[in-house]
Amino acid sequence: MFLSRYFGRTLLAAAKSETSAAAAAATSSVRTGYNPLEEFFELDRSKDDDKPVVYGRGWKASELRLKSWDDLQKLWYVLLKEKNMLMTQRQMLHAQNLRFPNPERIPKVRKSMCRIKHVLTERAIEEPDPRRSAEMKRMINFL
Repeated sequence: MFLSRYFGRTLLAAAKSETSAAAAAATSSVRTGYNPLEEFFELDRSKDDDKPVVYGRGWKASELRLKSWDDLQKLWYVLLKEKNMLMTQRQMLHAQNLRFPNPERIPKVRKSMCRIKHVLTERAIEEPDPRRSAEMKRMINFL
């Protein structure tokens, strides 16, 4: 009885591994594996695209004042990720003696980040509770 359980489990495990290996091979041929470092690089455009890429503008302080604390914090990290991606791309192209396309994007991101800090500081100053205000200022300085 012990042997039949052991061999049954072994055969079952072997069958599962074969099916999972076949499924993995099928999915790997469809798409490449996910690499988290790819988030630091912008997707390459094909050379056939005639239209120039138009990037958006920076955030205005008046727009940021309408957002909640959580939304501003999420936006901060989105902008931080964008800034890291742009700086990585700029450094990589600089090392290859290539021109960085659309260098005006970095100041837009930096200004937006400064404006978020400004709006959060305004909210911390307007906070009537001094303890909460001090806590908010510490969080802002941490950003």
